[in-house]
Amino acid sequence: MTPQPNPEAGAAVKAADRDHVFHSWSAQELIDPLAVAGAEGSHFWDYDGRRYLDFSSGLVYTNIGYQHPKVVAAIQEQAARMTTFAPAFAIEARSEAARLIAERTPGDLDKIFFTNGGADAVEHAIRMARLHTGRPKVLSAYRSYHGGTQQAVNLTGDPRRWASDSGTAGVVRFWAPYLYRSRFYAETEEQECARALEHLETTIAFEGPATVAAIILETIPGTAGIMLPPPGYLAGVREICDKYGIVFVLDEVMAGFGRTGEWFAADLFDVTPDLLTFAKGVNSGYVPLGGVAISGAIAETFGKRPYPGGLTYSGHPLACAAAVATINVMAEEGVVENAARLGASVVGPELHALAERHPSVGEVRGAGMFWALELVRNRETREPLVPYNAAGEANAPMAAFAAAAKGGGLWPFVNMNRTHVVPPCNISEAELKEGLAVLDTALSVADEYTEQTAG
Repeated sequence: MTPQPNPEAGAAVKAADRDHVFHSWSAQELIDPLAVAGAEGSHFWDYDGRRYLDFSSGLVYTNIGYQHPKVVAAIQEQAARMTTFAPAFAIEARSEAARLIAERTPGDLDKIFFTNGGADAVEHAIRMARLHTGRPKVLSAYRSYHGGTQQAVNLTGDPRRWASDSGTAGVVRFWAPYLYRSRFYAETEEQECARALEHLETTIAFEGPATVAAIILETIPGTAGIMLPPPGYLAGVREICDKYGIVFVLDEVMAGFGRTGEWFAADLFDVTPDLLTFAKGVNSGYVPLGGVAISGAIAETFGKRPYPGGLTYSGHPLACAAAVATINVMAEEGVVENAARLGASVVGPELHALAERHPSVGEVRGAGMFWALELVRNRETREPLVPYNAAGEANAPMAAFAAAAKGGGLWPFVNMNRTHVVPPCNISEAELKEGLAVLDTALSVADEYTEQTAG
Protein backbone atom coordinates (compact mmCIF):
# COMPACT_ATOMS: atom_id res chain seq x y z
CA MET A 1 0.00 0.00 0.00
CA THR A 2 1.41 3.39 -1.01
CA PRO A 3 0.83 6.17 1.55
CA GLN A 4 -1.13 9.11 0.19
CA PRO A 5 -0.20 12.38 1.95
CA ASN A 6 -3.15 14.18 3.50
CA PRO A 7 -1.85 16.71 6.05
CA GLU A 8 -5.27 18.29 6.56
CA ALA A 9 -6.79 14.98 7.65
CA GLY A 10 -3.81 14.38 9.89
CA ALA A 11 -4.24 17.74 11.55
CA ALA A 12 -7.91 16.97 12.24
CA VAL A 13 -7.08 13.58 13.76
CA LYS A 14 -4.39 15.17 15.93
CA ALA A 15 -6.69 17.97 17.08
CA ALA A 16 -9.45 15.54 18.08
CA ASP A 17 -6.92 13.40 19.92
CA ARG A 18 -5.56 16.35 21.87
CA ASP A 19 -9.06 17.57 22.69
CA HIS A 20 -10.54 14.28 23.86
CA VAL A 21 -8.17 11.29 24.20
CA PHE A 22 -6.64 10.66 27.61
CA HIS A 23 -3.38 8.77 27.02
CA SER A 24 -1.93 6.09 29.28
CA TRP A 25 1.28 6.56 31.29
CA SER A 26 1.50 10.21 30.22
CA ALA A 27 1.36 13.79 31.44
CA GLN A 28 -1.35 14.85 29.04
CA GLU A 29 0.00 18.32 28.24
CA LEU A 30 3.55 17.11 27.61
CA ILE A 31 2.93 14.59 24.84
CA ASP A 32 2.79 14.94 21.08
CA PRO A 33 1.37 11.69 19.65
CA LEU A 34 2.05 10.92 16.01
CA ALA A 35 -1.11 10.77 13.87
CA VAL A 36 -0.93 7.46 12.01
CA ALA A 37 -2.73 7.09 8.70
CA GLY A 38 -2.16 3.41 7.98
CA ALA A 39 -0.06 0.31 8.46
CA GLU A 40 0.84 -2.83 6.55
CA GLY A 41 3.31 -5.60 7.24
CA SER A 42 6.30 -4.26 9.15
CA HIS A 43 5.62 -0.58 8.32
CA PHE A 44 3.24 2.21 9.25
CA TRP A 45 2.98 5.78 7.96
CA ASP A 46 1.73 9.19 8.97
CA TYR A 47 -0.52 11.65 7.16
CA ASP A 48 2.45 13.38 5.56
CA GLY A 49 3.34 10.11 3.84
CA ARG A 50 6.40 9.35 5.98
CA ARG A 51 6.92 5.60 6.39
CA TYR A 52 8.42 3.98 9.47
CA LEU A 53 9.82 0.48 9.85
CA ASP A 54 8.32 -0.66 13.14
CA PHE A 55 11.03 -2.14 15.35
CA SER A 56 8.58 -2.03 18.29
CA SER A 57 5.76 -4.21 16.87
CA GLY A 58 3.26 -1.76 18.34
CA LEU A 59 3.78 -2.62 21.98
CA VAL A 60 5.52 -5.88 21.08
CA TYR A 61 2.35 -7.54 19.87
CA THR A 62 2.10 -7.37 16.05
CA ASN A 63 3.93 -10.69 15.76
CA ILE A 64 2.63 -11.21 12.22
CA GLY A 65 2.77 -7.54 11.29
CA TYR A 66 -0.07 -5.21 10.45
CA GLN A 67 -3.11 -6.08 8.33
CA HIS A 68 -2.30 -9.69 7.52
CA PRO A 69 -4.97 -10.45 4.91
CA LYS A 70 -5.87 -13.90 6.27
CA VAL A 71 -6.51 -12.55 9.76
CA VAL A 72 -8.43 -9.54 8.47
CA ALA A 73 -10.59 -11.92 6.41
CA ALA A 74 -11.20 -14.16 9.43
CA ILE A 75 -12.39 -11.18 11.50
CA GLN A 76 -14.68 -10.09 8.66
CA GLU A 77 -16.09 -13.61 8.28
CA GLN A 78 -16.71 -13.95 12.01
CA ALA A 79 -18.37 -10.53 12.14
CA ALA A 80 -20.74 -11.57 9.37
CA ARG A 81 -21.54 -14.81 11.17
CA MET A 82 -21.62 -13.83 14.85
CA THR A 83 -20.15 -10.61 16.17
CA THR A 84 -20.48 -11.46 19.86
CA PHE A 85 -21.91 -13.95 22.32
CA ALA A 86 -21.85 -14.38 26.09
CA PRO A 87 -18.98 -16.39 27.57
CA ALA A 88 -21.15 -19.08 29.22
CA PHE A 89 -21.89 -20.70 25.84
CA ALA A 90 -19.82 -23.02 23.64
CA ILE A 91 -18.87 -21.03 20.54
CA GLU A 92 -16.86 -22.48 17.66
CA ALA A 93 -14.26 -19.68 17.45
CA ARG A 94 -13.74 -19.78 21.22
CA SER A 95 -13.42 -23.55 21.37
CA GLU A 96 -11.03 -23.69 18.43
CA ALA A 97 -8.85 -20.91 19.78
CA ALA A 98 -8.59 -22.69 23.12
CA ARG A 99 -7.73 -25.97 21.41
CA LEU A 100 -4.99 -24.42 19.27
CA ILE A 101 -3.46 -22.61 22.23
CA ALA A 102 -3.57 -25.71 24.45
CA GLU A 103 -1.83 -27.72 21.71
CA ARG A 104 1.13 -25.35 21.93
CA THR A 105 1.45 -24.67 25.64
CA PRO A 106 3.99 -26.78 27.54
CA GLY A 107 3.06 -29.76 29.67
CA ASP A 108 -0.53 -30.21 30.77
CA LEU A 109 -1.63 -26.58 30.47
CA ASP A 110 -4.72 -27.71 28.60
CA LYS A 111 -7.49 -25.51 30.03
CA ILE A 112 -7.74 -21.93 28.77
CA PHE A 113 -9.45 -19.07 30.62
CA PHE A 114 -9.86 -16.13 28.24
CA THR A 115 -9.45 -12.50 29.29
CA ASN A 116 -9.39 -9.16 27.47
CA GLY A 117 -5.62 -8.73 27.73
CA GLY A 118 -2.45 -9.44 29.66
CA ALA A 119 -3.10 -7.47 32.83
CA ASP A 120 -6.37 -9.19 33.61
CA ALA A 121 -4.79 -12.54 32.70
CA VAL A 122 -2.29 -11.88 35.48
CA GLU A 123 -5.11 -10.80 37.83
CA HIS A 124 -6.93 -14.07 37.30
CA ALA A 125 -3.81 -16.23 37.46
CA ILE A 126 -3.02 -14.80 40.89
CA ARG A 127 -6.62 -15.26 42.03
CA MET A 128 -6.49 -18.89 40.91
CA ALA A 129 -3.20 -19.46 42.72
CA ARG A 130 -4.49 -17.99 45.99
CA LEU A 131 -7.71 -19.98 45.86
CA HIS A 132 -5.88 -23.18 44.92
CA THR A 133 -3.39 -22.89 47.80
CA GLY A 134 -5.40 -20.96 50.36
CA ARG A 135 -2.37 -18.72 50.87
CA PRO A 136 -2.15 -14.92 50.59
CA LYS A 137 1.31 -13.87 49.39
CA VAL A 138 2.76 -13.65 45.90
CA LEU A 139 6.47 -13.22 45.14
CA SER A 140 7.45 -11.16 42.09
CA ALA A 141 10.73 -9.81 40.80
CA TYR A 142 12.17 -6.36 40.61
CA ARG A 143 12.72 -5.35 36.97
CA SER A 144 9.41 -6.77 35.82
CA TYR A 145 6.13 -5.63 34.33
CA HIS A 146 2.86 -7.49 34.74
CA GLY A 147 0.18 -4.97 33.73
CA GLY A 148 -1.67 -1.82 34.70
CA THR A 149 -4.63 -3.16 36.69
CA GLN A 150 -4.46 -2.92 40.48
CA GLN A 151 -3.07 -6.35 41.35
CA ALA A 152 -0.92 -6.57 38.23
CA VAL A 153 0.68 -3.18 38.74
CA ASN A 154 1.39 -4.05 42.38
CA LEU A 155 3.21 -7.15 41.14
CA THR A 156 5.22 -5.01 38.77
CA GLY A 157 8.82 -4.28 39.67
CA ASP A 158 9.41 -1.00 37.86
CA PRO A 159 8.55 2.67 38.62
CA ARG A 160 5.14 2.45 37.01
CA ARG A 161 4.04 0.69 40.17
CA TRP A 162 5.01 3.43 42.60
CA ALA A 163 1.99 5.72 42.30
CA SER A 164 -0.42 2.81 42.76
CA ASP A 165 1.52 0.77 45.31
CA SER A 166 -0.96 0.09 48.08
CA GLY A 167 1.53 -1.64 50.35
CA THR A 168 -1.29 -4.06 51.15
CA ALA A 169 -1.39 -6.14 47.99
CA GLY A 170 0.22 -9.23 49.51
CA VAL A 171 3.26 -8.89 47.24
CA VAL A 172 6.87 -9.60 48.22
CA ARG A 173 9.60 -8.71 45.74
CA PHE A 174 12.92 -10.39 45.13
CA TRP A 175 15.90 -10.05 42.77
CA ALA A 176 15.90 -12.25 39.69
CA PRO A 177 19.18 -13.03 37.90
CA TYR A 178 20.75 -10.32 35.73
CA LEU A 179 24.48 -10.92 35.44
CA TYR A 180 25.31 -7.60 33.75
CA ARG A 181 24.07 -5.76 36.84
CA SER A 182 24.30 -8.59 39.35
CA ARG A 183 22.87 -8.03 42.82
CA PHE A 184 24.78 -11.13 43.95
CA TYR A 185 28.35 -10.09 43.10
CA ALA A 186 28.46 -12.93 40.59
CA GLU A 187 31.10 -13.20 37.88
CA THR A 188 29.65 -16.08 35.88
CA GLU A 189 26.20 -17.24 34.82
CA GLU A 190 26.61 -20.29 37.04
CA GLN A 191 27.27 -18.10 40.08
CA GLU A 192 24.40 -15.77 39.20
CA CYS A 193 22.00 -18.69 38.86
CA ALA A 194 23.02 -20.39 42.09
CA ARG A 195 23.03 -17.19 44.14
CA ALA A 196 19.71 -15.97 42.72
CA LEU A 197 18.07 -19.29 43.59
CA GLU A 198 19.56 -19.19 47.10
CA HIS A 199 18.27 -15.64 47.52
CA LEU A 200 14.78 -16.67 46.39
CA GLU A 201 14.62 -19.67 48.70
CA THR A 202 15.89 -17.60 51.62
CA THR A 203 13.20 -14.99 50.92
CA ILE A 204 10.57 -17.73 51.03
CA ALA A 205 12.01 -19.09 54.28
CA PHE A 206 11.88 -15.71 55.98
CA GLU A 207 8.39 -14.91 54.64
CA GLY A 208 7.08 -18.32 55.72
CA PRO A 209 6.58 -20.94 52.98
CA ALA A 210 3.04 -21.68 54.16
CA THR A 211 2.06 -18.06 53.43
CA VAL A 212 3.25 -17.99 49.80
CA ALA A 213 0.67 -18.82 47.13
CA ALA A 214 2.68 -18.13 43.99
CA ILE A 215 5.88 -16.98 42.39
CA ILE A 216 5.33 -15.01 39.20
CA LEU A 217 8.08 -14.37 36.68
CA GLU A 218 8.18 -13.14 33.13
CA THR A 219 9.88 -16.07 31.41
CA ILE A 220 12.09 -13.46 29.79
CA PRO A 221 11.43 -9.97 31.18
CA GLY A 222 10.13 -7.68 28.42
CA THR A 223 10.03 -3.94 29.02
CA ALA A 224 12.41 -4.43 31.96
CA GLY A 225 15.23 -5.33 29.61
CA ILE A 226 14.98 -8.75 27.91
CA MET A 227 17.30 -10.44 30.40
CA LEU A 228 17.46 -14.15 29.50
CA PRO A 229 17.62 -16.21 32.69
CA PRO A 230 20.81 -18.25 33.02
CA PRO A 231 20.65 -21.99 32.31
CA GLY A 232 19.05 -23.82 35.18
CA TYR A 233 17.36 -20.85 36.83
CA LEU A 234 13.76 -21.46 35.79
CA ALA A 235 14.17 -25.19 36.44
CA GLY A 236 15.46 -24.24 39.89
CA VAL A 237 12.43 -22.04 40.54
CA ARG A 238 10.23 -24.95 39.46
CA GLU A 239 11.96 -27.18 42.04
CA ILE A 240 11.55 -24.58 44.79
CA CYS A 241 7.85 -24.22 44.00
CA ASP A 242 7.38 -27.99 44.10
CA LYS A 243 9.27 -28.21 47.40
CA TYR A 244 7.00 -25.72 49.16
CA GLY A 245 3.69 -26.29 47.36
CA ILE A 246 3.87 -22.89 45.65
CA VAL A 247 2.15 -22.19 42.32
CA PHE A 248 4.64 -21.27 39.58
CA VAL A 249 3.24 -18.62 37.22
CA LEU A 250 5.03 -17.66 34.02
CA ASP A 251 3.99 -14.41 32.38
CA GLU A 252 4.35 -14.88 28.61
CA VAL A 253 2.22 -11.91 27.62
CA MET A 254 5.14 -10.41 25.69
CA ALA A 255 7.45 -13.39 25.15
CA GLY A 256 4.84 -15.83 23.87
CA PHE A 257 3.60 -16.82 20.42
CA GLY A 258 6.84 -16.92 18.47
CA ARG A 259 8.54 -13.84 19.87
CA THR A 260 11.60 -15.78 21.09
CA GLY A 261 11.74 -18.20 18.17
CA GLU A 262 9.62 -20.75 20.07
CA TRP A 263 5.86 -20.84 20.54
CA PHE A 264 6.51 -20.00 24.18
CA ALA A 265 9.71 -18.83 25.82
CA ALA A 266 9.28 -21.61 28.39
CA ASP A 267 10.21 -24.02 25.60
CA LEU A 268 13.69 -22.46 25.45
CA PHE A 269 14.25 -23.57 29.04
CA ASP A 270 12.31 -26.85 29.07
CA VAL A 271 10.16 -25.79 32.00
CA THR A 272 6.43 -26.08 32.63
CA PRO A 273 4.67 -23.68 35.00
CA ASP A 274 1.37 -24.30 36.76
CA LEU A 275 -0.21 -21.23 35.15
CA LEU A 276 0.88 -19.35 32.03
CA THR A 277 -0.48 -15.95 31.06
CA PHE A 278 -0.64 -14.79 27.45
CA ALA A 279 -2.03 -11.97 25.27
CA LYS A 280 -0.48 -9.70 22.60
CA GLY A 281 0.90 -12.12 19.99
CA VAL A 282 -1.94 -14.63 20.38
CA ASN A 283 -3.74 -12.73 17.62
CA SER A 284 -1.14 -10.07 16.82
CA GLY A 285 -3.21 -7.57 18.78
CA TYR A 286 -5.82 -7.31 16.06
CA VAL A 287 -8.66 -7.65 18.60
CA PRO A 288 -8.00 -7.48 22.38
CA LEU A 289 -7.47 -10.97 23.83
CA GLY A 290 -5.52 -12.58 26.63
CA GLY A 291 -5.79 -15.59 28.83
CA VAL A 292 -4.47 -18.05 31.36
CA ALA A 293 -3.38 -21.57 30.45
CA ILE A 294 -4.14 -23.77 33.46
CA SER A 295 -2.58 -27.02 34.65
CA GLY A 296 -4.64 -30.09 35.37
CA ALA A 297 -4.16 -29.83 39.14
CA ILE A 298 -5.38 -26.25 39.33
CA ALA A 299 -8.24 -26.89 36.90
CA GLU A 300 -9.31 -29.78 39.15
CA THR A 301 -9.60 -27.36 42.10
CA PHE A 302 -12.50 -25.76 40.26
CA GLY A 303 -14.03 -28.97 38.96
CA LYS A 304 -16.91 -28.91 41.45
CA ARG A 305 -16.13 -25.61 43.13
CA PRO A 306 -17.13 -22.52 41.15
CA TYR A 307 -14.32 -20.29 40.03
CA PRO A 308 -15.27 -16.82 41.35
CA GLY A 309 -14.29 -14.72 38.40
CA GLY A 310 -15.21 -13.83 34.85
CA LEU A 311 -15.45 -11.11 32.24
CA THR A 312 -18.27 -10.01 29.96
CA TYR A 313 -16.06 -10.37 26.89
CA SER A 314 -14.17 -13.52 27.90
CA GLY A 315 -13.45 -15.41 24.70
CA HIS A 316 -15.02 -12.76 22.49
CA PRO A 317 -15.82 -14.38 19.11
CA LEU A 318 -14.06 -11.70 17.02
CA ALA A 319 -10.92 -11.91 19.16
CA CYS A 320 -10.94 -15.71 19.14
CA ALA A 321 -11.47 -15.85 15.37
CA ALA A 322 -8.45 -13.58 15.01
CA ALA A 323 -6.47 -15.91 17.29
CA VAL A 324 -7.41 -18.98 15.28
CA ALA A 325 -6.38 -17.28 12.05
CA THR A 326 -3.16 -15.91 13.56
CA ILE A 327 -2.04 -19.25 14.97
CA ASN A 328 -2.81 -20.97 11.67
CA VAL A 329 -0.92 -18.28 9.73
CA MET A 330 2.06 -18.68 12.04
CA ALA A 331 2.05 -22.45 11.51
CA GLU A 332 1.47 -22.34 7.74
CA GLU A 333 3.97 -19.56 7.04
CA GLY A 334 6.71 -20.69 9.42
CA VAL A 335 6.61 -17.47 11.43
CA VAL A 336 8.09 -19.01 14.59
CA GLU A 337 10.87 -20.60 12.56
CA ASN A 338 11.50 -17.28 10.79
CA ALA A 339 11.96 -15.53 14.12
CA ALA A 340 14.39 -18.18 15.31
CA ARG A 341 16.37 -18.27 12.06
CA LEU A 342 16.72 -14.52 11.54
CA GLY A 343 17.34 -13.94 15.23
CA ALA A 344 20.29 -16.32 15.12
CA SER A 345 21.66 -15.48 11.68
CA VAL A 346 20.97 -11.74 11.34
CA VAL A 347 19.85 -9.90 14.48
CA GLY A 348 22.25 -11.45 16.98
CA PRO A 349 25.39 -11.19 14.81
CA GLU A 350 24.53 -7.69 13.56
CA LEU A 351 23.82 -6.34 17.04
CA HIS A 352 27.08 -7.77 18.37
CA ALA A 353 28.86 -6.10 15.45
CA LEU A 354 27.18 -2.81 16.37
CA ALA A 355 28.42 -3.24 19.92
CA GLU A 356 31.96 -3.50 18.64
CA ARG A 357 31.61 -0.20 16.77
CA HIS A 358 29.67 1.85 19.31
CA PRO A 359 31.00 2.69 22.78
CA SER A 360 27.44 3.42 23.92
CA VAL A 361 26.49 -0.26 23.70
CA GLY A 362 27.21 -2.00 26.98
CA GLU A 363 25.51 -5.33 26.39
CA VAL A 364 23.52 -7.19 23.72
CA ARG A 365 21.06 -9.89 24.74
CA GLY A 366 18.07 -11.68 23.29
CA ALA A 367 16.59 -14.49 21.21
CA GLY A 368 14.37 -14.72 18.15
CA MET A 369 12.82 -11.29 17.54
CA PHE A 370 13.30 -10.27 21.18
CA TRP A 371 16.53 -8.31 21.73
CA ALA A 372 17.83 -5.44 23.83
CA LEU A 373 20.80 -3.12 23.64
CA GLU A 374 21.83 -1.70 27.00
CA LEU A 375 23.24 1.78 26.44
CA VAL A 376 25.91 3.13 28.78
CA ARG A 377 28.06 6.20 29.34
CA ASN A 378 31.06 4.09 30.19
CA ARG A 379 31.60 0.46 29.31
CA GLU A 380 34.07 -0.07 32.12
CA THR A 381 31.84 1.21 34.92
CA ARG A 382 28.60 0.23 33.13
CA GLU A 383 27.05 3.53 34.12
CA PRO A 384 23.70 3.73 32.28
CA LEU A 385 23.44 6.29 29.49
CA VAL A 386 20.63 7.91 31.50
CA PRO A 387 19.78 7.50 35.19
CA TYR A 388 17.14 5.02 36.36
CA ASN A 389 13.65 6.33 35.55
CA ALA A 390 15.12 9.49 33.96
CA ALA A 391 12.82 12.19 32.61
CA GLY A 392 13.19 15.62 31.02
CA GLU A 393 16.74 16.85 30.57
CA ALA A 394 18.17 13.81 32.37
CA ASN A 395 16.75 11.65 29.60
CA ALA A 396 18.16 13.83 26.78
CA PRO A 397 20.66 11.22 25.48
CA MET A 398 17.96 8.59 24.95
CA ALA A 399 15.60 11.17 23.48
CA ALA A 400 18.28 12.21 21.01
CA PHE A 401 18.93 8.60 20.07
CA ALA A 402 15.20 7.93 19.52
CA ALA A 403 14.82 11.09 17.44
CA ALA A 404 17.72 10.03 15.23
CA ALA A 405 16.15 6.62 14.67
CA LYS A 406 12.77 8.12 13.77
CA GLY A 407 14.46 10.63 11.50
CA GLY A 408 15.90 7.69 9.58
CA GLY A 409 12.49 6.03 9.19
CA LEU A 410 12.86 3.53 12.07
CA TRP A 411 10.39 3.46 14.97
CA PRO A 412 12.34 2.20 18.00
CA PHE A 413 11.26 0.67 21.29
CA VAL A 414 13.00 2.71 23.98
CA ASN A 415 12.76 2.20 27.74
CA MET A 416 15.08 3.85 30.26
CA ASN A 417 18.67 3.28 29.01
CA ARG A 418 17.78 0.56 26.53
CA THR A 419 16.55 0.17 23.01
CA HIS A 420 14.83 -3.08 22.15
CA VAL A 421 14.86 -4.72 18.75
CA VAL A 422 11.42 -6.34 18.60
CA PRO A 423 10.09 -6.21 15.03
CA PRO A 424 7.31 -8.45 13.71
CA CYS A 425 8.28 -12.12 13.81
CA ASN A 426 7.59 -12.48 10.07
CA ILE A 427 9.81 -9.57 9.07
CA SER A 428 12.02 -10.19 6.03
CA GLU A 429 15.79 -10.33 6.13
CA ALA A 430 15.99 -7.27 3.86
CA GLU A 431 13.74 -5.25 6.19
CA LEU A 432 15.77 -6.33 9.19
CA LYS A 433 19.01 -5.19 7.61
CA GLU A 434 17.40 -1.91 6.58
CA GLY A 435 16.35 -1.24 10.17
CA LEU A 436 19.68 -2.29 11.63
CA ALA A 437 21.46 0.13 9.31
CA VAL A 438 19.34 2.99 10.67
CA LEU A 439 20.00 1.77 14.20
CA ASP A 440 23.72 1.89 13.45
CA THR A 441 23.45 5.57 12.51
CA ALA A 442 21.28 6.43 15.51
CA LEU A 443 23.75 4.81 17.90
CA SER A 444 26.36 7.31 16.71
CA VAL A 445 24.20 9.96 18.38
CA ALA A 446 24.18 7.95 21.62
CA ASP A 447 27.97 7.65 21.34
CA GLU A 448 28.25 11.41 21.66
CA TYR A 449 27.13 11.14 25.28
CA THR A 450 29.66 8.51 26.32
CA GLU A 451 32.74 9.26 28.38
CA GLN A 452 34.89 7.46 25.82
CA THR A 453 33.86 10.00 23.19
CA ALA A 454 33.59 13.05 25.40
CA GLY A 455 36.99 12.45 26.98
